[in-house]
Amino acid sequence: MHTMRRSLLLASVLLVCVLAHAQQLPQLTQYRFNDYVFNPAVAGSRQMFELRSSHRYQWVGVQDAPRTFMLSGTSNLGRNMGVGAYLFTDNVGPSRRTGFQASYAYHLQLTSDLRLGLSLSVGMLQFLIDGSKISFQSPDDPVLDDQLRGDLMPDAKFAFHLYHPKFWFGACAPQLLQNKVYFLNKEESLSVMEDHYNVTGGYRFEFGSDWKLEPSFMLKYVEPVPIKLDINALIRYKDMLWLGAGYRTNDAYTAMVGVWLKQTFQFGYSYDVITSNLRNYSTGTHELMLAITLNKEAVPVRP
Repeated sequence: MHTMRRSLLLASVLLVCVLAHAQQLPQLTQYRFNDYVFNPAVAGSRQMFELRSSHRYQWVGVQDAPRTFMLSGTSNLGRNMGVGAYLFTDNVGPSRRTGFQASYAYHLQLTSDLRLGLSLSVGMLQFLIDGSKISFQSPDDPVLDDQLRGDLMPDAKFAFHLYHPKFWFGACAPQLLQNKVYFLNKEESLSVMEDHYNVTGGYRFEFGSDWKLEPSFMLKYVEPVPIKLDINALIRYKDMLWLGAGYRTNDAYTAMVGVWLKQTFQFGYSYDVITSNLRNYSTGTHELMLAITLNKEAVPVRP
């Protein structure tokens, strides 16, 4: 009976910490400005070296709400190849998820203006639960001790990125290995890192030489979570300033602003206005984006 009660309580903890959140990979409102994280085939599609970071403070005012940090770097290798790497940490209450991946991409010239990038990424994932942050109704029969418990496992993803000066479309399948996460019992686990599917795309309308309108979308799916769709639109002025707005289904309306100084330093900020019942407890979500971009060609490039 003691073993059964221990197993049921542990299953409840893992169900809350893993199924409710971790099977949905971290999200960004400014996904256009850290697109490599969601599609590694982007590496090498722009003739520049890029170092980008994203800092997301979700559901401000809610205790133990998600806090996400991402850092990515990409570079082209000549005209047809690209490399990249990124790391992230995602903290939610007593759980913490950390990952690192490196990728290689090869770009095919389909027409004079249309190219296709194909990429494979490999890396490691770690998922931890801090027992010291969990309180149970029966303190004399703890399920977890006060230590960090978790697992470290390999990971891989495949992606493609079709792009043109006026449009782009791509898809990515993270967590291809579908590893199980083991916490206490190394023989049994209810937690599986499920397949994810991301689809992204957008179009670039030009109005004269100074103004551009860029609608874009990102669709995310992992079973059994309902499909989530982000729809954004950016207005750019001289590839230096931008304003944007968007909507994430069953979640939030978003607004963003940013600047690109001398095609080197980028700063972006976004704010999510929550549309779900969480709006009764949170003032919203803040997100910062910082980047350094170094052109490898004399011609302008767009992020």
